[in-house]
Amino acid sequence: MPPTHSEFGRAFSCVCQRNAEDSQVLARLHRFSNMGMLAGVSFENSKPEGLATNAEARARFISGIAAAQTYAEDPRGPFLLAGGSGTGKTHLAAAIANRLMARGEPVFFAFVPDLLDHLRSSYGPEHGLTYDELFEQVKNIPVLVLDDLGNHSGTPWAEEKLYQVLNHRYLSGMPTIITTGTAVDRLDARLQSRVLDPRTSHVIDLGGGTRTGVTGVGTIEPELLKQMNFDSFDEAGRGSDTQGRQTLQAAMAFARAFAQQPEGWLVLVGDSGSGKTHLAIAVANERLRHGEEVFFAFVPDLLDHLRYTFSPDSRITYDELFDRIKQTSLLILDDLGSQTSSAWANEKLYQIIVHRHNAKLSTIITTRAIPTGAQDPIASRLADARLVTVVPILAPDYRQQGNGGSGRSRDKRSG
Repeated sequence: MPPTHSEFGRAFSCVCQRNAEDSQVLARLHRFSNMGMLAGVSFENSKPEGLATNAEARARFISGIAAAQTYAEDPRGPFLLAGGSGTGKTHLAAAIANRLMARGEPVFFAFVPDLLDHLRSSYGPEHGLTYDELFEQVKNIPVLVLDDLGNHSGTPWAEEKLYQVLNHRYLSGMPTIITTGTAVDRLDARLQSRVLDPRTSHVIDLGGGTRTGVTGVGTIEPELLKQMNFDSFDEAGRGSDTQGRQTLQAAMAFARAFAQQPEGWLVLVGDSGSGKTHLAIAVANERLRHGEEVFFAFVPDLLDHLRYTFSPDSRITYDELFDRIKQTSLLILDDLGSQTSSAWANEKLYQIIVHRHNAKLSTIITTRAIPTGAQDPIASRLADARLVTVVPILAPDYRQQGNGGSGRSRDKRSG
């Protein structure tokens, strides 16, 4: 470049050198990927009859092959294969990886415990790649396969590294193929939020004793997320009088503001069918879009789940679930007050509400009526105007107003 040019004196790698560097990086990644005999796995040699366990296992595997082939044609976002040992989840992940590599896509296939060991050892001076180089390659490789998520030492460091990888790829919409033999509801809650987002994730349950938790406690059914958003909410309120319409409009405004900046508590009060649950899920939609963890629970179901965790058949302990509820970024308690008012139920709800009140954690509550009584501890927290915004909705039950006009969804608990 001439001396007057802005790039005069700068050094640039020539094209051949850049290509050599890229091939060297990819070769290093393949050394870490440990594909081994999996390099020969393909969809063509995927044999469901090899799963001799039962007809259901074979049917699940056949369905998994179809889903994996579809994903391999246009890989986007997380693709989670969950199942017990021998259900074929690693086989399908390898088949996707090999199909993509045959098309020239760089793929990094990593057994999760080995990957974490490589990251730890990369701090040493004798390692071929520095920690930063390896970590950036794992985060930014066009296609990443994480095999056996959950089969690693659950140290804070390990969970943090995995979350950083999955969060980066989730926000970037990068293809990430994950297998796990662990019940997903026992994974770190932040990891769940990145691999189970119903708007972006493909989840295949291959059975074999592991459940995905997609419709478990804390999650919102994908169909509800599609139906219940701000665009589909009817502010006019079919059959509402002026006061009813005004309260719907005010509730909509408060919910939109909370969705943009969720601080404090939002309590939506109204009769059944007034739209309070619709607005709560609309807020959840926005926060999920921003990558935030949301825990949604219909209160009677939540208490049933908490009771079930005491059972020896439960895959999650009481402490794990209870702590997740108390600490989650945004908690939505739907239809508070509809639960059986046993001493145990009241005590659990009180502990959740007191913790989140004291910690000032973002919370949405829908209820038909605010608890009353000078000695009611929950009523005392909900009356704290410094933290809690109570929004009444005086519109009638839209489901009783005929069949015309409303864009609001018709779920039995749309509240």
